Amino acid sequence: MIRFFDIFFSFIGLLFLSPILLILFVFGYFDSGSPIFCQERVGKDKRPFHLMKFRSMHVHSPSVATHLASASSITAFGNFLRKSKLDELPQLFNVITGDMSLVGPRPNLVNQTELIFERESRGVYNVRPGITGLAQINKIDMSTPQLLAEIDAKMIENLNILNYFKFIILTVFGNGFGDRIKANT
Repeated sequence: MIRFFDIFFSFIGLLFLSPILLILFVFGYFDSGSPIFCQERVGKDKRPFHLMKFRSMHVHSPSVATHLASASSITAFGNFLRKSKLDELPQLFNVITGDMSLVGPRPNLVNQTELIFERESRGVYNVRPGITGLAQINKIDMSTPQLLAEIDAKMIENLNILNYFKFIILTVFGNGFGDRIKANT
């Protein structure tokens, strides 16, 4: 049932948000010259996939976990995208293709070995990664791998239709939270 809702809501979202997606694409093009960012992430059953986002960092920024990135890597437009969570909208395509769900553990980079170990030991890779979930609405990010894996496992164990909608609604109305960016030093 959740997969049906994933496809339905992603399709409706892409349909109604297409003018906004186009505007963000154009602004992103003028901001960085490359408005879409694709990065290899770990998906269900530890299969790699390419996560899509609107680019919020300079084109030549290092490909590291967000909590390890420098604030100086973020463009002015990228800062707006991150604060508004609009940088996540292209992930609706990942949901439609089956790489992701709307609700699930946030997909990590392939080089985050500590988090991969923690998640694998708790069965987190048995489900599709998501755009939002229990960790995001509780402001827990990838900078705390063990805690994140524990919360992800708890979410998976208790995920039902009611919680699915709860996490989406809480995220849409401001409780979603991205990974922290380290301040410039």
